[in-house]
Amino acid sequence: MSDAQRYCREKHTDLATVDSMEVVELLNNMAGQYNQSAWIGLHDDRDRWKWSMSDPSFYGPGEMYPIPWGNNQPDNRPIDQCTLISSVETWFDYDCNDVYRVVCMDVTGPNATFVLIDSEMTWTEAQSYCREHHTDLASVRNPAENQQIVIPEGYYYWIGLYRDSWKWSDGSNSSFKYWKVNEPNYRASKVCVAAAFHDSGKWEDLDCGVKKPFICYGPVVPVSMQVIKVRVEKPNGVDLNDKAFLDDMLVEAKKNLRAQGLDDNVQLVWRKQPDGQVFHKEEEKKRDDL
Repeated sequence: MSDAQRYCREKHTDLATVDSMEVVELLNNMAGQYNQSAWIGLHDDRDRWKWSMSDPSFYGPGEMYPIPWGNNQPDNRPIDQCTLISSVETWFDYDCNDVYRVVCMDVTGPNATFVLIDSEMTWTEAQSYCREHHTDLASVRNPAENQQIVIPEGYYYWIGLYRDSWKWSDGSNSSFKYWKVNEPNYRASKVCVAAAFHDSGKWEDLDCGVKKPFICYGPVVPVSMQVIKVRVEKPNGVDLNDKAFLDDMLVEAKKNLRAQGLDDNVQLVWRKQPDGQVFHKEEEKKRDDL
């Protein structure tokens, strides 16, 4: 994937960002009969941690202070995406689907008050609970706030820190996802993503060292349209509205335009009349109507 990324950045803009079903459909149409997979720009950055409470005004400069991880933490297991705080004020990355007690917070201006919830739930359930009954899951901005959270000995509680590790090569912040069933599977070596065109362009995580075709995107080009009227003297025995004849004329026209320096991105199409025909016989007194 790194080779594909380098190529796309040198020759185009970057590896493809897929941020909507419209783009999925575009890539599926582009793939046509190709039924394997190709790299897109999504990859797993396992050092990317963020808070459930996303309001930037709540955080001052430097207030993701050095995280007080426990010994050998974070262990960077792909499935450990959420954070627990312990009774000794150290933190652990853990599977978000496990159930633990919860630290919520109530925010008033710049101040936060922490509330311990003794019911056990998954991290996602904890986030929903805290947002419904308080402000959010706890954000811990500095050592003083870490000391304010007094965890009973031997227990662990969810806080709001989680790893939002999937990111796009071009820095896009789209949260759109289109995974295959049972993907991503969070194996340690599988941190890059390909679109699988045998499965409607859905995504699979793969080893970044695998060689695959890839999809780049280029800069957005402004689109304009110009209508050109064409007068043709009909050759004997030729149907001017025959599809093969029309296609051949477009090929020749594009060659002529390219020779004059026209960009290859220009598309030529015939403009059909209401009856579906392109050419009509010119009347002697209405030559301007062709």
